[in-house]
Amino acid sequence: MFKSLVCRARTSKRSVLYAVTGLVMVALLGAAVVAGNVVWNGAQYPSADPDAVAQRLKARSDEVYDSFALPEKYAAGSGRVDTGACYYRGLRSIAHIDEARSDVRSFGLDWSVPDVPEAAARDAQRRVRQRLVKKGWKLTHEGDRSGATFRELGFRFENPGGDQVDVRWNDSTTTLFISVYAPCGQVPDEFVEYDWSEADWHPQEQSAGP
Repeated sequence: MFKSLVCRARTSKRSVLYAVTGLVMVALLGAAVVAGNVVWNGAQYPSADPDAVAQRLKARSDEVYDSFALPEKYAAGSGRVDTGACYYRGLRSIAHIDEARSDVRSFGLDWSVPDVPEAAARDAQRRVRQRLVKKGWKLTHEGDRSGATFRELGFRFENPGGDQVDVRWNDSTTTLFISVYAPCGQVPDEFVEYDWSEADWHPQEQSAGP
């Protein structure tokens, strides 16, 4: 009787041990699969709603336009949000060198203000810089340069979410060039760029300047 109880206790312990070992092995196998997938595919791109991104970039452009505070005679041209290429990550990128992903896009909105003299451009850029710093954006590139035959003013700021604002001016064009970017994101399958009405941007009708 005693021996029988001992045997059953030992069998029960072995069963529990086997069950626990099995669960551990399954967990380890699952973790290995996940780790292998991350190594192969790299970090996953976040999902992106193209309309929401376009609205955000146009709002950024409105803010820059407001901050320039240029007189009405310096009119900004319209722009359109375009998408850019994004590439495979992880070891998978080796099998797809320089091959853009069809389901992942970056976003950019370019526009300009022509015929701006240097003094006005410097004041406009200073106001934009002050606003971006106040909002917590970080300066990532300082592009002011000068030489015997040219002057170029420029900078790039980035916010914690990865959006960027790039402003440039040089004395050969006397044009302020503005680029507003959003980082790569995975777009919905039904997204069609060529028929994207939300992409169009027009500067505000009223002048924010004096």
